[in-house]
Amino acid sequence: MVKKGKEANKGNELLENPDALADRLSKGEEYLEKNKKQVFIIGGIIALIIVGALGYKYFKNQQDEKAQNDMFQAQFYFEADSLQKALLGDGNHFGFLDIIDEYPLSEGANLSHYYAGVIYMRQSEPDYQEAIDHLKKFKSDDLLVQGRAFALIGDAYMEQGNANEAAKFYKKAASYEPNEYISPQYWMKAAVAYESFGDLENAVNCYDAVVSKYPKSNEIHAARKHKARLKGKLDS
Repeated sequence: MVKKGKEANKGNELLENPDALADRLSKGEEYLEKNKKQVFIIGGIIALIIVGALGYKYFKNQQDEKAQNDMFQAQFYFEADSLQKALLGDGNHFGFLDIIDEYPLSEGANLSHYYAGVIYMRQSEPDYQEAIDHLKKFKSDDLLVQGRAFALIGDAYMEQGNANEAAKFYKKAASYEPNEYISPQYWMKAAVAYESFGDLENAVNCYDAVVSKYPKSNEIHAARKHKARLKGKLDS
């Protein structure tokens, strides 16, 4: 309490006594004079951070706008199932790989990773590793698209014969913003992946996730049947 009183008195003194205020300001000036170099360095660093942040934001906004404009034709080719033109361009317009190279910081590049991943899986000679690499770089707040990206990675791993990794990504897809329409499908895929390499306990757990969390889903009957089948194997 005494300390608080002293601090209060000191504050009042500065307000009421011009000499005391002048003395305090003088000491501040002396400190600045003695530490001028350090103060300037710190001030310069802060200024650089602010300028850098503003510059980055401006640069990214510019990239976003240009990427969005240049993506239009690639998206058109994708919808028309002209996958190679969508991926590589047509000589006059950028493909998704060009968008990634030209505007790496843009949201367009992020979305192009998703498109590229899908194309590598859908083309006549699929390249599952390229698909995985691109889809892993894609990030989205959209619950359906991000969940779909995780599931596609799982599909690519399954095609490579890596059911262990596939199961992990199917579970990520099922657990990402879970909902009764899509999540049950991903739990079912995870169960199949686990069973394929003999992890029956985790397969049962995945079927049980459908049974316990999504009793009104289209997958409920199949989940119950396969859960009972695997439980029988585990209990025998």
